[in-house]
Amino acid sequence: MTPKIARFLADQQPATPCLVLDVDRVEENFRALRDALPLARIYYAMKANPAPQILARLVGLGSSFDAASIEEVRMCLDAGASASAISFGNTIKKSSAIASAFEAGVTMYAFDSIEELEKLARHAPGSRVYCRILVENEGADWPLSRKFGTTIENARELMVQAGEMGLDPFGLSFHVGSQQTGTASYEAAIGRVAMLFTDLRDAGVNLRMINLGGGFPVRYRDEVPGIDRFADAIMGAMVEHFGNALPEMLIEPGRFVVGDAGLVSAEVVLVSRKSKNDPIRWVYLDIGRFGGLAETEGEAIKYRITTPHDGGPMGPVAVAGPTCDGADIMYERSNYRLPMALTSGDRVSLLSTGAYVTTYASQRFNGFAPLAEHYI
Repeated sequence: MTPKIARFLADQQPATPCLVLDVDRVEENFRALRDALPLARIYYAMKANPAPQILARLVGLGSSFDAASIEEVRMCLDAGASASAISFGNTIKKSSAIASAFEAGVTMYAFDSIEELEKLARHAPGSRVYCRILVENEGADWPLSRKFGTTIENARELMVQAGEMGLDPFGLSFHVGSQQTGTASYEAAIGRVAMLFTDLRDAGVNLRMINLGGGFPVRYRDEVPGIDRFADAIMGAMVEHFGNALPEMLIEPGRFVVGDAGLVSAEVVLVSRKSKNDPIRWVYLDIGRFGGLAETEGEAIKYRITTPHDGGPMGPVAVAGPTCDGADIMYERSNYRLPMALTSGDRVSLLSTGAYVTTYASQRFNGFAPLAEHYI
């Protein structure tokens, strides 16, 4: 929690549940990442949080943007970004979305299949394209690789075909998984992609770029390596495999830029036990998985929770949301402990919730409105 957020909560006491996000912290995180990896161009993964206040600040800082839909492309343009600063990074796009983005001036697109490549050749002729490679996501709390990417062998054929179709085979990309807590996955992925990069160049394909994806972590319950550790590992692997002939480098951070800039303020609706002697108390909040905390699925992302009673005696809890859906449980197996004094009506904070909360919120499941947003 930044001092600015603490003052806002104390002075305004906004209705819960709500997100409060410090835009100055977003800028600090962006600058820290740019300082750590000065040779990489930052394409903010706006799916993490596309609030206009965030986009406008990042435009002012010279950021580029990774958009996953034509709607996100339009949000970037509305925030003042130039079309040349936008990458349409989703490998699954409607033909109409490609055509609309191309008409708006977007000329860089991701793909991982021949079918998508054919759509790009038809609706975005001459554009720069990059192929996403399947890589391991070991170490990531939120893996991504099963849905996206293709094999090294298929990627080689696709990149050759891209040029034959009149597209510009610009580069290769990978993603080691969101909330990646280890550096080894980046090093291994760079090694795999570097071999294909060299092979394609030898075959006459004019590759110039490697997109390293995102995945840089923020601290939730557990400590994570600092951004300098990741930067050192990435640059070490790039130099090892490319020497002084480094290609253009792109990164697509989302969580790292906005995650710890925000918190969710929530109210305790109920604290109860399933039986009189049950040691586990069930703590029900006025926000849950359907209210924006979707990344607690499988108890993957473990948010820190602070309460007015911190420092007092603690006991084991399960933490759940307010809806009448039995799946609306955030934590039951992750050994959460909260103060014994916690009771209905208490206000609690879920820290580092600036990413992947507002856009995951349902629109009125059980009648609950999406959480309010305050950007300060």
